[in-house]
Amino acid sequence: MSEHASKAVEPARPMLSVNNIEVIYDHVILVLKGVSLDVPQGGIVAILGANGAGKTTTLKAISNLLRAERGEVTKGSIEFDGDRVDRLSPNELVRRGCIQVMEGRHCFGHLSIEENLLTGAFTRRDGNRAIRDDLDMIYDYFPRLKQRRSSMAGYTSGGEQQMCAIGRAMMSRPKMILLDEPSMGLAPQVVDEIFEIVKDLNSKQGVSFLVAEQNTNMALKYATYGYIMETGRIVMDGDAASLRDNEDVKEFYLGIGGEGRKSFREVKSYKRRKRWLA
Repeated sequence: MSEHASKAVEPARPMLSVNNIEVIYDHVILVLKGVSLDVPQGGIVAILGANGAGKTTTLKAISNLLRAERGEVTKGSIEFDGDRVDRLSPNELVRRGCIQVMEGRHCFGHLSIEENLLTGAFTRRDGNRAIRDDLDMIYDYFPRLKQRRSSMAGYTSGGEQQMCAIGRAMMSRPKMILLDEPSMGLAPQVVDEIFEIVKDLNSKQGVSFLVAEQNTNMALKYATYGYIMETGRIVMDGDAASLRDNEDVKEFYLGIGGEGRKSFREVKSYKRRKRWLA
């Protein structure tokens, strides 16, 4: 065996690595407790859990938006594309290629759809021609936006606003998009359409996605890996197929199985106690 063949193959460096972070609001309220997760380059990773589990706080910690809400990362570190980024400004992080699409489809309601999309290119310095080419690409992915390009965003549907928010993020030419609750308040067929576009952007444009989502069934259909959160902690993680097949996940998050238990952590704790007593 040759020297090169005998060497172990090193695993690829993740695009995003969150390492044991702790988040505190107002200097006293502990919201995240030792959260760690990785997103591989070109991956779609889901953070799953009920409302209030800590999913949005995790995304805001990554995108450095906590300070505006009197929150801060007090322990741990966050690395993006090989560099530590938890001390950068949100603007600097966008320039490096990581951008968040906020929960609630935050569009500029008084601007047209096209004007909203063009605001996503404010960090770019590669000229108008490249920006117009990317705008055409966005319209190829979102033909409905092309039809409504001159409409004021505030008068478009929820699905169109969500598409606009994702398209605006794509105009910054990101390496990764943090997508917060993309299915919230949308009809099932619109949710399907949006996740199919996410899949296409991932496979054809190479954009990595970290998706925070309450709709566990939909998220696990498109993600390659998932993390389940409860009360500010990761309580389980695994590849999407194993999570879909897990009996506890089926019961608590997919609506399949037994009744009467309050949380995923409760059943895990119960099983540990039963094992100790045995």
